[in-house]
Amino acid sequence: MYPENSRSYSTSLSLSLVEKMEISVVSVTVSVVVVVVSLWVWRTLQWVWFKPKMIEGYLRRQGLAGTPYTPLVGDLKRHFAMLAEAKSKPFKLTDDTTTRVVPYPLQMLKTHGRTFFTWLGHIPTITIMDPEQIKEVFNKAYDFQKAHTFPLGRLLAAGLVSYDGDKWAKHRRIINPAFNLEKIKNMVPAFHQSCSDIVGEWDKLVSDKGSSCEVDVWPGLVSMTADVISRTAFGSSYKEGQRIFELQAELAQLIIQAFRKAFIPGYSYLPTKGNRRMSAAAREIKVILRGIINKRLRGREAGEAPTDDLLGILLESNLGQTKGNGMSTDELMEECKLFYFAGQETTSVLLVWTMILLSQHQDWQAHARDEVKKVFGDKEPDAEGLNQLKVMNMILYEVLRLYPPVIQLTRAIQKEMKLGELTIPSGVQITLPILLVQHDTELWGSDAGEFKPDRFKDGVSKATKGQVSFFSFAWGPRVCIGQNFALLEAKMAMALILRKFSFELSPSYVHAPDSVITIHPQFGAPLILHKL
Repeated sequence: MYPENSRSYSTSLSLSLVEKMEISVVSVTVSVVVVVVSLWVWRTLQWVWFKPKMIEGYLRRQGLAGTPYTPLVGDLKRHFAMLAEAKSKPFKLTDDTTTRVVPYPLQMLKTHGRTFFTWLGHIPTITIMDPEQIKEVFNKAYDFQKAHTFPLGRLLAAGLVSYDGDKWAKHRRIINPAFNLEKIKNMVPAFHQSCSDIVGEWDKLVSDKGSSCEVDVWPGLVSMTADVISRTAFGSSYKEGQRIFELQAELAQLIIQAFRKAFIPGYSYLPTKGNRRMSAAAREIKVILRGIINKRLRGREAGEAPTDDLLGILLESNLGQTKGNGMSTDELMEECKLFYFAGQETTSVLLVWTMILLSQHQDWQAHARDEVKKVFGDKEPDAEGLNQLKVMNMILYEVLRLYPPVIQLTRAIQKEMKLGELTIPSGVQITLPILLVQHDTELWGSDAGEFKPDRFKDGVSKATKGQVSFFSFAWGPRVCIGQNFALLEAKMAMALILRKFSFELSPSYVHAPDSVITIHPQFGAPLILHKL
């Protein structure tokens, strides 16, 4: 019996040890889970509540006014509610654009003064209106970096506009040759061809009706600027470029819809119908661009001469860099996406508001037409003549002041910074409200909301009294690289339109500026075109 009892005792002891080890493992596992969950809860609370409240208190102690923090949503719901209310009301041609396009920031400006903070979800955002502070933000490009609050925006266009520091400097250096003024002048024939095609279509429509006809010019201008950027960016591949335009236009609409849900954590990663469509469109754009770029590179290897379109110049500049200092194919694709979106969108918006404002102000339309006739006579517009259009320059600058394509720029603070008298902690963003500043009566006078191109008769510096109060194309080291491209294209389009037609607002025109990434005419731009 003893041996059996011994074996039984030994077995019992072994089982007891195993059970204790199992209990110990479970205890350790539970402890680890508790620690991990506690850490996650703590970090979440830090992100959602403690850090925002700490920054809010810090800003208020410096005398800065702003809205109280609402967990997660911040001011987004209030912002969208005011935007929806503004859009639901009738809007007249003489009404201030800011009341419809940026009603919430405008209310904050009136309530809290010229420097205030609001909340983009959990992120505190300081809006500044002071030109000296705006200048400082632009000049210190390495300190005040691009904000990447909404990652879905990168699906549309990343590239140069989204980079910072040394990477931005490298890309700017490589891209600069493509936007050299002499290179852009070589693209003027492409501008002329695309613009002539649309003007020809309008001419046929008017001729079919007699001598006058209502035409919604907005779709034509969108199509024209898409054609221009397709030809100038991709040369003989411009038909493929047109598909990119269609996809980017769809992406822009989907991104705006998604932005309204931005306060929901992780929303951009959920497999919603909209998110899946955005991913599919972005993939298709990449496939098209990779095909165009690889075809060019194979052609170069086969001894083909470089092309003088934007992509050809960019590829030559990139291949001329020392090893390791060039762009990858993926980076080249991002720059092409940016060419396409920024180049097309900016110019179409500039042109449509120019035509709408000149429809209202027939005296300025007549001035611009007289100048075009005086400079070109019966000749076709060329680069040299376009640069002599001073009245047109004044008009385009005033349109950009009243209807800047982009309504604001945002910069992120990565470390504690001084800005004027303010000390700004890491985690805060700075908003430069282009539309509010360029409509500000303190900076532009009591007639700031009126269309008066002669403000710019002596140039931008005199119009702004040397202040940074006009920055539709940004300012300083990061001024828009495509500014000269957009203005030259706009001058070509307007020169051809003014020679062929006079135009006025149609009775069916509804004035409704609407921010869809850039400021669009929500219900189009129906004008009465009169053949000259």
